[in-house]
Amino acid sequence: MLIDARGNACPGPVMMADDALSKMEHGIIEVIVDSEEASLNLQGYAAQNGMAAEATREGKDWKVRIVKGYACAPRSASGPSALGRGEDRSILMIIGTDVLGKDEELGAKLMKGFLETMKVHKQVPQTLFFLNAGVRLTTTNGETVPLLKDIEAMGVEIYSCGTCLKHYDLESSLQVGRRGTTNHIVEGLQDFGKVVWI
Repeated sequence: MLIDARGNACPGPVMMADDALSKMEHGIIEVIVDSEEASLNLQGYAAQNGMAAEATREGKDWKVRIVKGYACAPRSASGPSALGRGEDRSILMIIGTDVLGKDEELGAKLMKGFLETMKVHKQVPQTLFFLNAGVRLTTTNGETVPLLKDIEAMGVEIYSCGTCLKHYDLESSLQVGRRGTTNHIVEGLQDFGKVVWI
């Protein structure tokens, strides 16, 4: 199967590959991308999911070949390693904003892309805690709520700050996860192997 992912911003090419591969028990796909970064992301995705991948440069583009489900498939020696697989995922991630960076429009796209990448790479924390404007991601943001429901289905505990929900008048709008308190953060500083703030 050939997938032309040129012109798609990150994590688009990986999501296209994941969608195609999820529909087959075993097989081979080839993804054409127009940046080395996209090529490396696809190779990393393959390695993290136990698949072989190799990339070749073709003019201005890259073709990434991903092999799924064949026990004899060789692992790509040059692609990114699957670091993180099997490691302790005792991570509390605190998201205190609904955008990444200062530009609101770009920041909203980046936040959605961040959550999509987390989902497609299956690199998720144990717990996500949303506070301040971050609670909009679990309530009124129609693009992030479905992503977060998928992430929750992967076993991630999701909490939204109750005080923040009340402040933004969103207490009745919570669509994913549960209401939480700052106790989750304070206790998390001791209970989790790593705490990540965004």
